[in-house]
Amino acid sequence: MSRVFSVILLPTAECNVACTYCFEHKEKHRLSLPRVPELTRQLLDHLEHEGMEECEIYWQGGEAMIMGPAWFREAGRVMDEAAAARGLRFVHYLQTNLISYSATWNELIYEMFNGSLGTSMDFPNQHRHLFKGGAAGYSAVWTQRLREAQAAGLQVGVIAVLHQGSLDAGAAAFYDYYVEELGLTSFQVNTPFPGGPAKAVEQEFDLDKSALAEFLVGLMDRWMERGYADGVALGPFDELVKHFRGQPARLPCIWKENCSSQFISIDSKGTVAQCDCWVTSYPETYFGNVFREQNLSEMLRSSPARRQFVERPKHLVENEDCLECKYLSICHGGCPVRTYSALGTMLAKDPYCSVYKAIFARAEAYGRGLLRRAHV
Repeated sequence: MSRVFSVILLPTAECNVACTYCFEHKEKHRLSLPRVPELTRQLLDHLEHEGMEECEIYWQGGEAMIMGPAWFREAGRVMDEAAAARGLRFVHYLQTNLISYSATWNELIYEMFNGSLGTSMDFPNQHRHLFKGGAAGYSAVWTQRLREAQAAGLQVGVIAVLHQGSLDAGAAAFYDYYVEELGLTSFQVNTPFPGGPAKAVEQEFDLDKSALAEFLVGLMDRWMERGYADGVALGPFDELVKHFRGQPARLPCIWKENCSSQFISIDSKGTVAQCDCWVTSYPETYFGNVFREQNLSEMLRSSPARRQFVERPKHLVENEDCLECKYLSICHGGCPVRTYSALGTMLAKDPYCSVYKAIFARAEAYGRGLLRRAHV
């Protein structure tokens, strides 16, 4: 019993901001506390069925902090006590936009989330908006909340979604914003994808693949020159370099061998899908509902929608050129939701294939170089 199962849990679909590129369907619905024991039982039953002992819960949204500290404290207590009674455990992580963060959260974050949280901010910020105050207001409030969280001693990790403005600004300015201006020691870069219904801003995220690859390779160079030796963690580059150094590495979900065996997402109504992108955007891919079906393991085993995820790696090897790629053991054909949002099917390789190859090649060069120097 050593494997870990992960759940992206969305306790609400509500949000307190108005990001122009958001692909989620917002509605006023929240997971009620009386539902938490049933959800917990389903997850623990599945852990035992699969021979696992730990479940990671990634609390997201909507905006998770809408639920309030008291709700989280009680939900966490119910879940953790039930897990301990069965010799299992939950590990909790929090992802928030930080806009409604205040010192009233600190005690809970230290107790339930080990003193850390995740948030998101793009550079330059053109698409994260307050309902009143736009992008400039959002940036100002977010930065103030970040400073307050840092002052409270919380470990804050930031996810940055790339868009055309990022490429226009350049890798050096991008890196310096997060490390020099914000003082971060941990952040992650995500390639964009147009999930859900089409929006006018999507053209700013349909990036030229060559330009995107050049930007990311340049960003990795900047990080290796300015931050690697000082302990700055820049995902996914840091884990890739570890991999090529022959060290244990935890690569992001877009490069999992098969995400269907490692995590799911559940929304506030109990809807189950592969990840938050699917559960909030593509109803045709739902696996089922934990509040309507009694057995999560059986739901996952018998779901026709999930079968496509299970069979995707085999299909890619047989029908794409992935088998010829030296990086297949890292990439596994890339992210199914990025593929689906771009092509209308997940049974094809990730459209960012050429971008990934460029990243892998540069990370391999750095990793092998570090390995050689370590043996001199």
